Amino acid sequence: MRRLPRPTSRGALFLVLLALLTTVPALGLILTAGGRAEAHGTPMKPGSRTFLCWQDGLTDTGEIKPVNPACKAAQQVSGTTPFYNWFSVLRSDGAGRTRGFVPDGSLCSGGNPNFTGFDLPRNDWPLTHLTSGATVDFSYNAWAAHPGWFYVYITKDGFDPTRTLTWNDMEDQPFLTVDHPPLNGTPGTVEANYSWTGKLPAGKSGRHIVYMVWQRSDSAETFYSCSDVVFDGGNGEVTGIHDPGNPTDPVPGTCTATRRTTNSWNGGYQSEVTVTNSGNVPMLGWMVDWTLPSGQSVASLWNGNATYSGQDVMVHNADWNGSLSPGQSTTFGYVVSGSGGDSAAALPCQVG
Repeated sequence: MRRLPRPTSRGALFLVLLALLTTVPALGLILTAGGRAEAHGTPMKPGSRTFLCWQDGLTDTGEIKPVNPACKAAQQVSGTTPFYNWFSVLRSDGAGRTRGFVPDGSLCSGGNPNFTGFDLPRNDWPLTHLTSGATVDFSYNAWAAHPGWFYVYITKDGFDPTRTLTWNDMEDQPFLTVDHPPLNGTPGTVEANYSWTGKLPAGKSGRHIVYMVWQRSDSAETFYSCSDVVFDGGNGEVTGIHDPGNPTDPVPGTCTATRRTTNSWNGGYQSEVTVTNSGNVPMLGWMVDWTLPSGQSVASLWNGNATYSGQDVMVHNADWNGSLSPGQSTTFGYVVSGSGGDSAAALPCQVG
């Protein structure tokens, strides 16, 4: 199974974010930044299928009612939950793997069964109009805090959007690689993003898919996305969206997390955290984070996937307990070594 190459060079100084890139090496152009990449998310420029279909279907009341035919078809297959969770097309066990890991016909969903509807081969998905060889601004939504790399692929010449997308349709190497770009804005909002400037492949015409893979460097979690584009001399215009919702509107999904100590002893304690979908729409994942007092460390944790940075702890749902309907709850637990107890009963919780 193929794993994405990990860039190892990281410049001491942050590359100017909007510097013009004039050449595309054979194995892909690499941007390097000294900051951390932070977020769940999906491409906004060029927009991914999940992001643009969310815009297409978002109503003033927060309901999802797609108008675009392809987005409607995706809803018929997968329901509306993936629209509310447009930033969560991920595999927790991805580890940067692509060909041989994500099955043919499932590239746009990354093999995540929650997003199967977005794998449908159709020529009427929302479309971004581009110019081959042009230098353009890329934007990737940022939703939570994770470092990582971005790999940007494109389909081969002669791609037919009405046929099942397979790995043989993709160019073997990414035309652009971005190494830990900086975060713009506050995670957990639609406005938060990574932005970089890169040159599109030359000699492309007609319909294509820009395929992005975001690989976290602090865990195996990997994100996948398809952005439908046409090389027709355009400058980033989007068509195929009918009366889109305002992308700055807040995502309606919300969650809460409450913590209680279930046992304690000299030099440690055990706690349980209850995560509840406190919004009015289903969600496919959650994240809870807190900071341990100095001298404490997590000795074990269950029913969740944890990331540690110093005293900071971030817990994501396990594969089986992230999908919660409105009002539904799940729990995870952990044991701490060190003196003292829990610092707060309520913890920050984000959908994603």
